[in-house]
Amino acid sequence: MTLQETIKESIKDAMRAKDSVKLDTLRGLSAAMSNESVTLGRTPQDPLSDEEALAVVRRGAKQRKDAIAQFEAAGRPELAADERAQLVFVEAFLPQMMSRDDIKVAATAKAAELGATSKDQAGALMKALMADLRGKADGNDVKAVVEEILA
Repeated sequence: MTLQETIKESIKDAMRAKDSVKLDTLRGLSAAMSNESVTLGRTPQDPLSDEEALAVVRRGAKQRKDAIAQFEAAGRPELAADERAQLVFVEAFLPQMMSRDDIKVAATAKAAELGATSKDQAGALMKALMADLRGKADGNDVKAVVEEILA
C-alpha cells in the first residue's frame, strides 16, 4: 500500500473514530497530494509515488513547525497547541529520523573522508552529509553536529 493510499485509509479510520483533528489534518494532507499531482502535470486522481507523497508530508510537517513558532512568538499558545496536535498526526507518516549520535558517526566519517578540520569547510561537509542523509536526518540536527565536530 502506498503512502497516499495509507493516508486515505487513515481518513476513513478517523471518520469512524469521530476524531475531528486527525480527520482535518489528514484531509489537508490528501488535498496537498492532489495539488502536488496537478503541479506535476497529472490529474488530481493520479497517484503520487511514495517519494513524492513523502515530500508533501515533510512539507506539511515543516509548515506546522513554522506555524507553532510563529504562534508562540505572537503569544497565541492556544493556536500553537492546535498546530502541535496536527503535527503529531503528520509526523506519524514520516520515517524515523536519525539520532544525533548516529548523525555524529556519519559526520565524523564524512569529515575524515573530505579532510574537513576547520569551520571554513563546514559548508562543504554539510552539503556532502545532506546528500547522504536526505530524508533520514533533520537538517538542523546535522548542522548542530557539524558545528560541534568542526569547533
